[in-house]
Amino acid sequence: MRLIKGMAALLLAASLPVAAEEIGTVSTVFKWVGPNDKIVVEAFDDPRVEGVTCYLSRAKTGGVKGGLGLAEDRAEASIACRQVGPIRFDGELKDGEEVFKERTSLVFKTMQVVRFFDRKRNTLVYLVYSDRVIEGSPQNAVTAIPILPWPTKP
Repeated sequence: MRLIKGMAALLLAASLPVAAEEIGTVSTVFKWVGPNDKIVVEAFDDPRVEGVTCYLSRAKTGGVKGGLGLAEDRAEASIACRQVGPIRFDGELKDGEEVFKERTSLVFKTMQVVRFFDRKRNTLVYLVYSDRVIEGSPQNAVTAIPILPWPTKP
C-alpha cells in the first residue's frame, strides 16, 4: 500500500509545473512601507525536455499588499529559453503543454509558460502569458530553441 501511495505521489509531482529559481532582482519603485516594486529574473528547467533552461523576467508589486501577497502583479513578462546541454525528451510532447505556472494575484490571475514543438523546423517554442478567471491579457512573449547537436568534449 505504501508503494502505491508513494508511486501516486511521484506521478502527481512529475505532472506538476516546476518552481522557478530566483536569479536576481532590481527595484523599480521605492515603497516607504513594505517591499519595493521590483523586476524579478527567475530560471526554471523544462521538466519534460532535458537540456533546456528558461529565464523569465516579470514585475512584482511591493508595498503592504505586495508584502502580504495580496497585490496583483502586472501581466508583462519576458522569456528567453536556451539549450544548456544535449536535448532529450521525456516521452511524447503535447503542444501547448504547461511547463511553468505562478500565481500573480491572490486568487484570479496566473502567469504561465507553455511549450510547442515545431516539428517542421525542429524547434521548441515557449510562450509566456498571463490569464485571469474572467478576462486574460493579450500581452505575451515568445522564444524559440532550434534543436541542435550538442558538442561533446574531446
